[in-house]
Amino acid sequence: MYIGGVLGLIGLLTLLFRDGDVAGLPAVGAGIGLLVVGVGLGALGVLRRRAIRRRKIARGEPVPVGNVFERARALPRLLRDVRRGAYTDLPRNRTFLWLLALVYLISPIDILPDLLPIIGVTDDAGVFMWLLTSVSTATGLYLRKEREQLPPTGRRFTDGG
Repeated sequence: MYIGGVLGLIGLLTLLFRDGDVAGLPAVGAGIGLLVVGVGLGALGVLRRRAIRRRKIARGEPVPVGNVFERARALPRLLRDVRRGAYTDLPRNRTFLWLLALVYLISPIDILPDLLPIIGVTDDAGVFMWLLTSVSTATGLYLRKEREQLPPTGRRFTDGG
């Protein structure tokens, strides 16, 4: 879904700002092609995500809750609770993998050099998409657990009573 969005955006930007040929194709043709592929991949991603969610609900598995902003606000709480040991549902190595992905994205060293057109950014895009979906899913599950622990008044239980 996200890759479809990125390809669609690249296609749109190609249509709007590119005058010369792109890999031997006219800019309009390349832009329309990328836009169509991007929209198609985005639509397939949405359908796939809905099917996975329905399967998880049917099996009784927990599904993430909250919108993007709620999940972003929950990330510092998640990391704090993981560090304290108060939230054990996140695998121990996950935060290390998140940190490793951030270092990879920031560092100038890549598996595929960024100088290669389109292909050069795919490794960065793949790592970024994994990081984004992994953090989003983890914070959504954390929010679900937080909401399950809320008393009816909307306040969290505390150890002090």
